[in-house]
Amino acid sequence: MSEIINLLQNTGFFHLDWRMLVMWGVVAVLLYLAVRHNFEPLLLVPIAFGALLANLPTEGMVNKPAGKLISPVSGTVVAINAELQRNVIMPAVPIERVGHLTKFGDEGSLVNLFEEENAIENIEERTLVAIIRPNKGDEELLQKRISVPFNDTTIQVSPEDYLVWAEASGDVSRIFVGAGQVVSKGEPLMEVYSEHTGGLYHYISLGILLELFPPLIFLGVGALTDFGPLIANPRTLLLGAAAQFGVFATFIGAIMLGFSAQAAGAIGIIGGADGPTSIFLANALAPDLLAPIAVAAYSYMALVPLIQPPIMNALTTKAERKIRMKSLRKVSKLEKLIFALVVTIFCILLVPPAAPLIGMLLLGNFLRECGVTERLSKAAQNELINVVTIFLGTSVGITMTGERFLRAETLKILALGVIAFGVSTAAGLLMAKFMNLVSKNKINPLIGSAGVSAVPMAARVSQVEGVKNDPNNFLLMHAMGPNVAGVIGTALVAGYFISVLAQH
Repeated sequence: MSEIINLLQNTGFFHLDWRMLVMWGVVAVLLYLAVRHNFEPLLLVPIAFGALLANLPTEGMVNKPAGKLISPVSGTVVAINAELQRNVIMPAVPIERVGHLTKFGDEGSLVNLFEEENAIENIEERTLVAIIRPNKGDEELLQKRISVPFNDTTIQVSPEDYLVWAEASGDVSRIFVGAGQVVSKGEPLMEVYSEHTGGLYHYISLGILLELFPPLIFLGVGALTDFGPLIANPRTLLLGAAAQFGVFATFIGAIMLGFSAQAAGAIGIIGGADGPTSIFLANALAPDLLAPIAVAAYSYMALVPLIQPPIMNALTTKAERKIRMKSLRKVSKLEKLIFALVVTIFCILLVPPAAPLIGMLLLGNFLRECGVTERLSKAAQNELINVVTIFLGTSVGITMTGERFLRAETLKILALGVIAFGVSTAAGLLMAKFMNLVSKNKINPLIGSAGVSAVPMAARVSQVEGVKNDPNNFLLMHAMGPNVAGVIGTALVAGYFISVLAQH
């Protein structure tokens, strides 16, 4: 009977919790929208399947390889829970653990942290390996002391202290510091050895953390995109620029909700409706918020057909939606090549941190338009972008664990994201209406919503809404102008935020 019980306990059923079940429902909704309604299935299917994997008791998927555990902050070591050759153990189901005690507020909740999160049990399992008191922080909180159980004794901790958890199971092979020692941020605390390697998505997700996937996606987008409509009608640049208003409005809103300037910048960029740029910026400014920001950005990109039409219809009249625009002139190959080179030089000189995105975007477009690199252009348009999309989508989805997703901070980001998206859409529409007041050559305001950089989804939505009001009105190519402008604009805004807000 004990053998049977042990066998059952080794299955995943004993590791399920209510948050996983809730996330299964979220996964079902995403797959329904992708499969039944064809809402950007190339994005939603990988994200949803990754989210399903994230909310199953998997092994060998996201665990890190054993190695050095580093200090998350500069400060003093309050306690070390490790001895040479002693084993540290990761839980069967990896979860995100709190790193900062201040998040739990008053003294009672600090004690409850160790009770509610089973910290005493975890300490016995050698999961919590160190406590670090930072040099900088709230002085009042730094001076406060709270008694908590730790390793069969009681120690005094501050609400500002950081908890360092084991990142992989293994044996402690080296200990670099002791209690009372001063350490710098990034300094190794101990080294753990194991013959087992990291999980599959630990390595695949490095494409996000090392900022490889976003520029590669931009390379493919550039190879897929015709910049001709923007060159033929350059005033649509204003529509792409206007759509960035949602980014800055949400930046202010996030600060008002208590987020830091760095986090607010990373959250605000969701309004640009550009998943790779959101990942690129979050990785630079707020790595701890990368998961919810990436999920929000890609989810809202995929839900463009649901989010934008009500705003488009609310802010335009039927007569405006029926405006027919003049046919665009044909743009020569030389113009397109010169445009790619000039924009690359100008944008990188203007905002150097945007170079990885702008450079890859225009390289892909140059490969498309030059006419002598057809094989490279097709590879960027097909194999490269398809493979990266699978890995990027599932890497984003696998961050959607229930305990990370179902909390107030993440829900705030999701709410701010949809507000950012709505404001960006509205700003593009209103800019088009304003331009019509001062121009004889009228613009159909519906293409203003394409100023967000969800290429070519937003442009297709403009086309669909235009056809609903006039079956013979074709807006797709006109909408591609602001759509492409939005891609460039969002990348520049991201570069600006990095220049101003990054903590070098």
